[in-house]
Amino acid sequence: MTSDAEEDEPSGAPACFAHLLVGGHVVDQQTWKDVATFRKSERKRLYELRQRVSAAERRAMSDRVGAMLTEVLGEVPGRTIAVYWPIRGEINLRPWMVEASRHGARICLPVVVEKNQPVEFHLWTPGCAMSRGFWNIPVPAKPEPVAPDAVIVPLLGVDEHGYRLGNGGGYYDRTLARLPGDLLTIGVGQPFARIKTIFPMPWDIAMKKVVLGDGSITDIALKPDLRRG
Repeated sequence: MTSDAEEDEPSGAPACFAHLLVGGHVVDQQTWKDVATFRKSERKRLYELRQRVSAAERRAMSDRVGAMLTEVLGEVPGRTIAVYWPIRGEINLRPWMVEASRHGARICLPVVVEKNQPVEFHLWTPGCAMSRGFWNIPVPAKPEPVAPDAVIVPLLGVDEHGYRLGNGGGYYDRTLARLPGDLLTIGVGQPFARIKTIFPMPWDIAMKKVVLGDGSITDIALKPDLRRG
């Protein structure tokens, strides 16, 4: 959920800074430059791996993730579940969204209403009219903001503590920071998304669960906070 020109802008801070204050944490410029350089390199590597995945394997991964999400979420009637519209080779959950909707779930999609601010989640239904949002990502044409009780988040990379490497705009981190801390967050991606660490920063938000295209489910145990500040 970002353009190529916007990578890892910290929440609530300008792109240029000597000392960065985020949520009471001070991050020095050199530390952030080193982390940003690492993440840019990892994104390039992981995007290249995505491009090598065949269409058949993409479908198979999406089917596996969908099956695991059904297992993780259990009964969905009456639940409001935020999903996403896939871009840049992300796991395609649109068939799962249709099925979940048919089984009584309220599906919503993230919508950027203001650049560099938390997103809203707008209600989506199968066959509803769509329009082009920021960066031409399809969004429901009729805005109906809702509050999700579970958020499924696309990830490019994810470390063993559940911190995700996304497209770099910081929209999910900004948004999740303002939602209840006990909200169920599920990161989904390809099997090769696993990395040792993303060198988490104070504004990074860890997932509660991670589901990957090989059908694996990881519950993120309570571990020491490794975010750098």
